[in-house]
Amino acid sequence: MSEKSIEFMKASEKKAFDLNHRKTINFNISRYDAAVPKGKMQYQNLELAKERAAHLKYKVLNDIDKYLIEFEANFSARGGKVIWAQDEEEAVKEILQILQKAEAKTLVKSKSMITEEIELNHHLEQHNIESLETDLGEYIVQLAGEKPYHIITPVMHKSKEDIAELFHEKFGLPPKSTPEEITAFVRRLLREKFTSADVGVTGANFIVADIGGIALTENEGNGLMSVSFPKIHISIVGYEKIIPSMKDLDLFWPLLATHGTGQNMTVYNTILTGPRQENETDGPAEMYVVILDNGRSEVLNQQEQRRALSCIRCGACLNGCPIYKNIGGHAYGTTYSGPIGSVITPYLRGLEEFKHLSFASSLCGKCTEVCPVNINLHALLLFNRRDSVQQGFTKRMDRISMFVWKQAMLRRWLLEKASPGMKNFALKKFFSKLWGPRREIPTINSKTFNRLWREQRGKGL
Repeated sequence: MSEKSIEFMKASEKKAFDLNHRKTINFNISRYDAAVPKGKMQYQNLELAKERAAHLKYKVLNDIDKYLIEFEANFSARGGKVIWAQDEEEAVKEILQILQKAEAKTLVKSKSMITEEIELNHHLEQHNIESLETDLGEYIVQLAGEKPYHIITPVMHKSKEDIAELFHEKFGLPPKSTPEEITAFVRRLLREKFTSADVGVTGANFIVADIGGIALTENEGNGLMSVSFPKIHISIVGYEKIIPSMKDLDLFWPLLATHGTGQNMTVYNTILTGPRQENETDGPAEMYVVILDNGRSEVLNQQEQRRALSCIRCGACLNGCPIYKNIGGHAYGTTYSGPIGSVITPYLRGLEEFKHLSFASSLCGKCTEVCPVNINLHALLLFNRRDSVQQGFTKRMDRISMFVWKQAMLRRWLLEKASPGMKNFALKKFFSKLWGPRREIPTINSKTFNRLWREQRGKGL
């Protein structure tokens, strides 16, 4: 087992039997389960919309260089600057150069998973630059010194009582403060930060090629505030977010909102096409878009798994996954958790270290069923498993046991020849530890199903 695999098993064991954790996450996911079906009612033909989105995203992936070049040309024509970053190190280096040139000491940041991916806050802290999360959920997670728990809802693992206690500890608010009171307090605090920050940092939900713009979608307005006041705006985005045309947003924005939160449309949807122009009064004086690879090319190079790059980060697969519902987001030990994280992380961060995530699935297919862009996630997990075996990332005992199992399955007489006692001994000897201490090992019947079937047929059934 890799070190990451051992950490995953320990964290999963702890969370799966934490009843308070299970109660909180199941309650919070139930709110989405109630809202999402209502949001889907806006569609006359949801499956057709999903098919169109899937086709469009896959088409773009197969011709992605063309659309990225188109975006750069159009964005640069309006005074923006595109920075291409191969990995985390390059991205952070380029961002630091911008900040140091501007002598920036503070920045405000809207919700962005990709900044978590490159650990931007950590790197900025090392250079004495204050980076403040402005999404309420992300701000709570930052205060608690934790990582986001969920793609859409960073603080899904905390109850309102947990959050009230955190704000009592950090700011002296009453220990039983209501969500409304906490929100009002954070609003007052952040307003001052927005107006005084040197730089605003965002992600991007989509890169729009034909207009040379990025599209942001949010529910709090903090993203728009993060780019309205600071003189410099830096957007960091993975290149897979590219779409051909602004017209395509009428397909993707509602799908993202519906499958993410159950809304018909997210509250704030913004398109940014560069820095402030001569005839404009609002917006940053400088705008940069950092387009990141950071392992995405490894996913793109996989014939089957490249479809995972179609993901629009709605979080629906996490909400539907029985594994995620039991072990939660932090147990995965990665930026992207749940089924989509289990598919892409082994290629973003190394198959040998993270192959175990592809095995942490019941393969029930719920993730595939709920995906708004029809990514066949449970099948892609099987392709990951296949690749890990083909590349030799398996233990000798695993290979021996699978060989024996295959031989037995291909030869009925071997199964018939082995006595029930031998089979039960093998189960207890080889599977009790694998299945865990809390599972009861089944007892094999004295007669196989094959024999029972033959006997029943012999009786005329």
